[in-house]
Amino acid sequence: MTIHTTAACGEACPPRYDETLEAHARYRAFGLDIASQVALPELMLASGNAATAADVEIRLASIPSREPHPVSYMHIFSEEELYFSWQQVGRFRVVGTGLIEIDPAPGVDERLLALPLLGPVLGMLLHRRGHLILHASATTLGGRCAIFVGDKGAGKSTTAAALLEAGHALLTDDLVVLSRDMGNAARVELGFPQLKLSENAAQAVRIADAFVEPSVHPAILKRQHRVPSSFATTPIPARRIYLLQRGEAAAVEPLSAKASLLGLMQFSYVTRFGRDALQGSEATRHLDQCARLAGLVGMRRLTVPNGLDRLPEIAALVREDLASDS
Repeated sequence: MTIHTTAACGEACPPRYDETLEAHARYRAFGLDIASQVALPELMLASGNAATAADVEIRLASIPSREPHPVSYMHIFSEEELYFSWQQVGRFRVVGTGLIEIDPAPGVDERLLALPLLGPVLGMLLHRRGHLILHASATTLGGRCAIFVGDKGAGKSTTAAALLEAGHALLTDDLVVLSRDMGNAARVELGFPQLKLSENAAQAVRIADAFVEPSVHPAILKRQHRVPSSFATTPIPARRIYLLQRGEAAAVEPLSAKASLLGLMQFSYVTRFGRDALQGSEATRHLDQCARLAGLVGMRRLTVPNGLDRLPEIAALVREDLASDS
């Protein structure tokens, strides 16, 4: 792996955002034009007329605390807003479907601020905009998209990294966002060119020109790997969803329609990070979307052997499975 690093930043390193900033940088991710007062170098810069209204605005604001006493994490979901709080990071509000407000914790590094912002906060905003989101990774292989879902530690990002090492392209990591109008195909929106990998996984794969960010926080073991040279250029319809599980021998087997639906519901982003938002008509819409996706995309169980030396075997198995699909 070609590794580029920046100078390590100690606890005294100042945050990189500017609370007096009025102009907004413009980015593109998940099919959205995003204007942000917070620098988000993880995202691709948007092209086009900066004077036009953005789909989503990210703004610094003063957000009153909802906690009766300090807690490590808290969220409150209502029809009017979504409220998130991480004690060491800051408070966030999603208002409607086009505004994210951020009240950073004193002295927090913006790299740490971006983790929940580009994860649960943006994920829940996208859910509010009508998308089905999976907690997964996705790559494109020969014009076909493979999505990897599974429990924590199953190897979603690591499997995607193995396919990048084999010359394929990343579509998105962590948040897999499906187009709202699936029609006859479930298109995966382009995320941003970054993978989160453990140190062991990063040593096992060699992604050309990967830029490895310094550790964001001692408690966060995975590091961010920027992979602009291995990033897809256009959205692509999902062709296969692989449910990863650990086992002795690498294998792929189809899942029944019922198992596919249950797997999609289990690993949807809102189920894992915002179950309280699934009330009434939202729960019905979510079930309908999962059923629609299960009908459009074949789902397989992918058994992943222990041992990072087996990653090339897994990549070859996925390529073979996709190639055999008529």
